[in-house]
Amino acid sequence: MNTQEPLTAGDFTAADEPFALFEAWFAEAQASEPNDPHAMAIATVDADGLPDVRMVLLNARDARGFVFFTNTGSAKGRELAGNMKAAAVFHWKSLRRQIRVRGPVEQVSDTEADAYFATRPRLSQIGAWASQQSRPLEGRFALETAIAKVTAQYALGSVPRPAHWTGFRIRPVQIEFWHDRPFRLHDRIMFRRQEDGAGGSEGLSWIKTRLYP
Repeated sequence: MNTQEPLTAGDFTAADEPFALFEAWFAEAQASEPNDPHAMAIATVDADGLPDVRMVLLNARDARGFVFFTNTGSAKGRELAGNMKAAAVFHWKSLRRQIRVRGPVEQVSDTEADAYFATRPRLSQIGAWASQQSRPLEGRFALETAIAKVTAQYALGSVPRPAHWTGFRIRPVQIEFWHDRPFRLHDRIMFRRQEDGAGGSEGLSWIKTRLYP
């Protein structure tokens, strides 16, 4: 049974922009979701326009957008290199809520990537060097051998960030909030970003629309 209060029209009226509402929902997800509340599905398209989707982790967020990190040689890295646009979905089953994000993508700065890489567990850092992500693997032993070589190479000192490992930021032009309601009469609100002529991130505003279920 759904024990969460449904999102009301008053809640929609109070939210003039989506990021504060995202933070409120995300905080509730962190408290209630049993595993990985920061998991999100990322959708990209390949060179033929065929969609591709996979689960990743939200690693950073601010008013600029939502950041995840990956190997640029991975399928999503290669697809983003060809088309710097993506969509993301957060689904928190414990809350019966969903957030959809769409927009252009930008690569984060080397400073941002270095800072986040330094926070990762050492074995994850080594894995970033050893794994040729999304490429064919002849057997588990080959991966373990690669890990052993990298471990020996960086036996002393810190592990630097590989040049092929970085972050991507989705800069949303649309963010939709969805809350489950009985009989599939769900609550939905869409924020659409528009230029107001001022330029820069401070020159962006949001149009809010309530949607039919």
